[in-house]
Amino acid sequence: MLSIPRPSLSLSSSSALLASAVFAALLTGCGGGGGGSNSESSSPGTVATNPQGQTGTPTTPVPPPIAPALAGNTATDGFNWFNYRRGMMGLSALSRNTTIDTAALGHSQYLRLNNTVSHDQLAGRPGFTGLKLTDRLAAAGYTLGGRWAAGEVISAASNTSGQYHADELIAAIYHRFVIFEPVFKEVGTGAVTSNGTYTYFTADLTANNGLGAGLGVGKIAVYPVAGQTAVPTNFFSNQEEPDPVPNQDEVGYPISVHADSGRAGGDLTVQSFTVAPRGGAALTTRLLSRATDASTGASVAAIVPLTVLRGNTTYDVSFRGAVHGVAVSQDWSFTTR
Repeated sequence: MLSIPRPSLSLSSSSALLASAVFAALLTGCGGGGGGSNSESSSPGTVATNPQGQTGTPTTPVPPPIAPALAGNTATDGFNWFNYRRGMMGLSALSRNTTIDTAALGHSQYLRLNNTVSHDQLAGRPGFTGLKLTDRLAAAGYTLGGRWAAGEVISAASNTSGQYHADELIAAIYHRFVIFEPVFKEVGTGAVTSNGTYTYFTADLTANNGLGAGLGVGKIAVYPVAGQTAVPTNFFSNQEEPDPVPNQDEVGYPISVHADSGRAGGDLTVQSFTVAPRGGAALTTRLLSRATDASTGASVAAIVPLTVLRGNTTYDVSFRGAVHGVAVSQDWSFTTR
C-alpha cells in the first residue's frame, strides 16, 4: 500500500514570497490495490515571473542515461532514480546535499514515530524538527537566501525499494510537476523503515541563492520521453486529491510537459496536446493546465487519457503551444510495457 500526500513548490526572493504553486495530491494504494487516505486542505497558487532577457527553441530528445545500479538503500536509490528520470528528460542532475538529507531524514522519522503522512509537523510530538519544510531546513542548518525555490514530496509504502517510491511519486501527476521542476539544483532524501517493511520516504528539493539554469526560455521537457519503453499503461485517478480526472478512477498514464518556473513570460500555454496509438485516432484526454485546472502550475501541463493505454503499443504525442512567449512545437512517441 502506498500513501502519498501533497507536494509543494514555492518560489521566493529573499524573505518575500513571490509566488507559490501548491499542488494537492493524495495517492493511496498502487496497481489495483487501495488503502486508507490522509488528506489536507489545499490552496493552489500561481508562479511568479522574472524577466530574464533570454530566448530559446524547444528542446530535442536526448539519449537516455544508463539506469543506476540499486544500492539497497531506500534514500540513496530514490535520489539516484529521480536523477535518472530527470536525465532521461534532459534536465540537470540534482546534487545531493547532506544538510538537506538531515531535514528529510528527520521528517521521515517524525512520520514513523507519529504513524502519519503529512508535510506539517506538530510541536510537542515525538521527533518534531519544524512545522513547515522551510523550518525543518533551517533547523538542519540549511539557510535559504537570495532567490530560492523549495519543494517536498513524501511517500509511505510497504515496500523498501527507493526505485519503487520514486516511480510511484512520478506517476502521481501533481508530484511529478515538483520532482521535474527544471530550476531545482539540490535535493536531500531520507527514509525510515518501521517493523522491517513499512517505509517512509521524504525528498526535499531546493534551489538556493539563485535558481538553477533550468531549460531556458521557450524550452520544454516531456515525460514519458521520446523513445521511452516499458511505460505504464494506467493510473488510478481517484487515488489523487484533488482528483485529476473527476468521476473516473482507472485512466491512462499521464503525459506531461515541463518548463522553467519564474521566467519572463510566465505561463506555458497549450494550443493543442494529443496522444494517439500509432496509426490510430487521437485518444480522448483530460487536459491539466493553468487555464483548465486550478491545481496545475503555470509552467507545466499534462494530458490524462480517459482510457487505459494498450500494452506493448507505440503512442504518438503532439504538443503545440508557447512557453514564456516563445512558440513551441514538439512531436514524440513512447511505447508501453
